[in-house]
Formats: sequence, C-alpha cells, structure tokens
Amino acid sequence: MRDDRVQVLLACSAGGHLLQLLALRPAWGEYTRLWITDDKSDARSLLAAEPVEFAYGPPNRHPANVLRNVAMAWRVVRRCRPQVVLTTGAGTAVPFAVIARIHGARVVYVESITRMTTPSVSCRLLAPFAERIYVQWESLAAAVPRSLYAGTIL
Repeated sequence: MRDDRVQVLLACSAGGHLLQLLALRPAWGEYTRLWITDDKSDARSLLAAEPVEFAYGPPNRHPANVLRNVAMAWRVVRRCRPQVVLTTGAGTAVPFAVIARIHGARVVYVESITRMTTPSVSCRLLAPFAERIYVQWESLAAAVPRSLYAGTIL
C-alpha cells in the first residue's frame, strides 16, 4: 500500500460547499492535504493547483454512487490516513468523514451559510462523528447540539 499521508482531508460537494471550504484556507493552508469533491468544472478550475480526487456524484441523484463513494472513501482514508477531516458537506463528503472517523481522524463540520434555522441532512448525519460543529448563524446554534457559532465564512 502506498503511503500518501496527509494531515487534512478536505471533503465537500462542488459549488457553494467548495467555495466555503476554500474561504477557510487560513485554517488548512499550511497543512498537507487532499481534496475530495465532485468532478465538476468549477471544482476542476478552483482546485487546479491542489491535490484532488474526484468522488462519484452526485450521490443524491444516483444512490449507487453512495456505495461507490463508501468504497472510494475506504481506499483513500487507508492510503492517506488523515489526522483531520474538514468538511462543509454535503452528500459527497459524508462517507469520507465517517470512514475517516472510524480510522481515528478528527472530524470538523462547518454548516453551510445557507442554513439559518435548521441543520442540513449532512449536518445531522455527521454530528455523531464530528468533534466540532460550527454554524454560521447564531439562530442555528440552538438547533444544533454541541455547535459553536464563530461568525460567517463569506
């Protein structure tokens, strides 16, 4: 097995989730990293200079891609052994965060700025696995147990 260890696995769906995770560059920029995201034109352009592996997506439209992503997550996590998974969701990120947590990584979830009053499905799924959950609206903090409000990303 190759040893391609990284300190941080950055997992997110393309689009707004990717933009929010890129905005957090001060938190992850100095660490070795690997991106996991959807194979979309915006992701290819924005991550052209970054190490990236493209997941099968979108899993919400093609349920079989969830199983493909679970298998991919198992392979990637075993090879890269991340210390931390930083994710803004959505569905693409879930299996990577769960499997990384099973392998001992810390999971930090940042809820989307679009979620003001209720948590997203990915937040609810990953909350039991996350060491930290950040929300971007004070109004959401009460609805997400153990969450921290530290302001907005954008």
